[in-house]
Amino acid sequence: MLTITAIPAFNDNYIWCLADTDSGKALIVDPGQAEPVREHLRQHDLTLDTILVTHHHPDHVGGVNSLAGDAPDCRITGPAGSPFKGITQAVRPGDEVTWYSMTFRVIGVPGHTLDHIAYFSATPVNDHPVLFCGDTLFVCGCGRLFEGTPSQMRESLASLRDLPDDALVYCAHEYTLANLRFARHWLPEDDNLRRFEDKCQALRDKGMATVPSLLGDEKRLNPFLRWDDPAVIESAQSYCTDNGLPSTSEDEVFAAVRHGKDHF
Repeated sequence: MLTITAIPAFNDNYIWCLADTDSGKALIVDPGQAEPVREHLRQHDLTLDTILVTHHHPDHVGGVNSLAGDAPDCRITGPAGSPFKGITQAVRPGDEVTWYSMTFRVIGVPGHTLDHIAYFSATPVNDHPVLFCGDTLFVCGCGRLFEGTPSQMRESLASLRDLPDDALVYCAHEYTLANLRFARHWLPEDDNLRRFEDKCQALRDKGMATVPSLLGDEKRLNPFLRWDDPAVIESAQSYCTDNGLPSTSEDEVFAAVRHGKDHF
């Protein structure tokens, strides 16, 4: 049996643990801290054998070397050419990563960083395909552009938007309410966003996570995936007129939404 569990880290990070309960083996995604992972493995009697890295930022790789020291045979899979040098299995877009009954397709998603990759598996866990996307796609948001361009990020998000609606999006941060405040500002007449914000606020009030989300919901709600939606285009054109920015192409509409969030 396969399970996926969030391991909270720092203030708002999620480290993901994919466990095969029959074998007692665990795959960890983006361990920015080692100790929360160690504690989770101890509590659930799991043995670490694989780490997936999406990109090189410290809050995603800070615990990798320490955890690898605990498990010398642990496979550390991550992007080829990454500034992070602890990778033992370097992968490129189009490669596949197999872990027990699961096969992940590696998707290149530059934008947040240039080395950023995502891992998608059509093999269902809890009846849903699985997407580990790091800091590329958030619930009703996307990552800041620290290294890439708006065009790169939009193309990266387009590759994720093409995945099945029933995929669960396991992103790496609990940014949902902040993202929704901006999305509601950008699209104040969107009643679906208002209802979703109420739902997410109720979850957070109970101390519950808003992650993972359904990719179909992201396509319907997330303004960063809606660069071809007339409502988003209209808001982008108004914003660009006020800020002296172009808004004639899909890349420019996406760039306007990203600029708006950065200055919100």
